[in-house]
Amino acid sequence: MSQKRIAIFGSTGSIGTQALEVIAANKDKFSAEVLTAQNNDELLVQQALKFNPYIVVIGDEKKYPKVKQALARTDIQVFAGEKALEEVAEMDAYDLMLAAIVGYAGLKPTLQALESGKPVALANKETLVVAGDIVMKKALEKRVPVIPVDSEHSAIFQCLVGETRNKIEKVILTASGGPFRGKKPNFLVNVKRDHALQHPNWTMGAKITIDSATLMNKGLEMIEAKWLFNLKPDQIQVVIHPQSIIHSMVQFEDGSIKSQMGLPNMKLPIQYALGFPHRIPNDMPRLNFRSMSTLTFEEPDIKTFKNLGLAIDALTKGGNLPCILNAANEIAVYAFLRNRIGFLDMTEVVEQTMVKIPFIESPTLDEYLDTDGEARSFAASLIQM
Repeated sequence: MSQKRIAIFGSTGSIGTQALEVIAANKDKFSAEVLTAQNNDELLVQQALKFNPYIVVIGDEKKYPKVKQALARTDIQVFAGEKALEEVAEMDAYDLMLAAIVGYAGLKPTLQALESGKPVALANKETLVVAGDIVMKKALEKRVPVIPVDSEHSAIFQCLVGETRNKIEKVILTASGGPFRGKKPNFLVNVKRDHALQHPNWTMGAKITIDSATLMNKGLEMIEAKWLFNLKPDQIQVVIHPQSIIHSMVQFEDGSIKSQMGLPNMKLPIQYALGFPHRIPNDMPRLNFRSMSTLTFEEPDIKTFKNLGLAIDALTKGGNLPCILNAANEIAVYAFLRNRIGFLDMTEVVEQTMVKIPFIESPTLDEYLDTDGEARSFAASLIQM
């Protein structure tokens, strides 16, 4: 296996930093050729000095002089701004894009990578939630794989290897239930930011941690699964599995179920996506069945955690509704993280935005972009941001 050149779009976030650890542990197999960050210029510079990529991009143009100056003695090319992300995605400077930019911002660079015939390891679920039909059509047209990095979708992907001719009856996405599993609205009304950021099993970025606490994350994953695996809404089920050992399951039409299991560790699906189709040895901790006394499963509480219900509505109706759901949720989470609204208010913001923004059954890319903008503006107006 010759050295694979990796472009990490979103290198300073939780997924990006763990991907660089995987690359550092496998220098003979991977090199980091492109590193991008939105705001975290200090960490981006540290990463660039350590990994010596061909290109770095800082999204915030005000920070360009600082990054340029810090890397002046190297041969690294430095670019800045949103447009630069798309332009670099077009370049032939890498073999695989790891799409790890959080939120809607990841959509355009991912589309550009596919347009350029580059395989994408997708860690940004919002890209498929917002415009899954357009993204997967582009991947098919250019005949390039989209390899999921989310632990649940990686699990399904791994279960489907070797099963191309066999029909899926359904996929079962597992959810830990987050930090408030079993709690009722009278408890949730008082939940504060720091409380919601404490996930029982996974170490993740702030946005995804809040989404896990509201179960919105699982709803977004259902929409993502629809596009990744070409499923109908009724083929996607969610089950709460507090131990996070089974990462997801596939049931085939003969009733047989395959699951992928392991300790909750994001480095494993990251490494799998970077190395695909080869599995790479590592010294990460192993699951010991002797120390696991029980694995339990329960129904999600959609009455309390209404975000999951809203996402299922968006999944079922389709069109631009998932895009509206995602935009409103990004604004709501942003506001909650800044203590501007309460935990249950996030659902209110999403629900009202889904009612307000006009529904389009088969949107074009431009209509998706307009929908995203309108939904954000309306959601922000509800919060007086």
